[in-house]
Amino acid sequence: MTRTTLRAKGQLTLPDDIRKAAHLETGDLLEAELTPDGILLRPQKLIDATQTWFWTPEWQSGERRADEDAIAGRSESFASGEEFLEALRRRTDDIGHDSDS
Repeated sequence: MTRTTLRAKGQLTLPDDIRKAAHLETGDLLEAELTPDGILLRPQKLIDATQTWFWTPEWQSGERRADEDAIAGRSESFASGEEFLEALRRRTDDIGHDSDS
C-alpha cells in the first residue's frame, strides 16, 4: 500500500508506480467518487471529437469481428492500392462469369 499526503487546495500527488500502472499522464482527468470503501478515482481519458466514431458500439463490434477474421486467416493483405483494386476486379469478373451460367 502506498501513502500520499493531501496538500493545500485539496491537491494530491499520486505515487509514480500508481500513475504508471494506471497509464496516467499529466493533464489527465480523474473522476472521484465516494464509496463505502473510501474514495475511488477513475481515469477519464478524453477522445478527440473527430475520433468518436471509432469508439461507438457498432464500430467496436466490427473491429472485434475483423480481429477474429484476421486470427482465423479470413483476410488478405495487399502491398498497394493497385494490387487491392486488381483483386477486386478479378473477383468482379469471377462473379460476372458465375452468373452467366
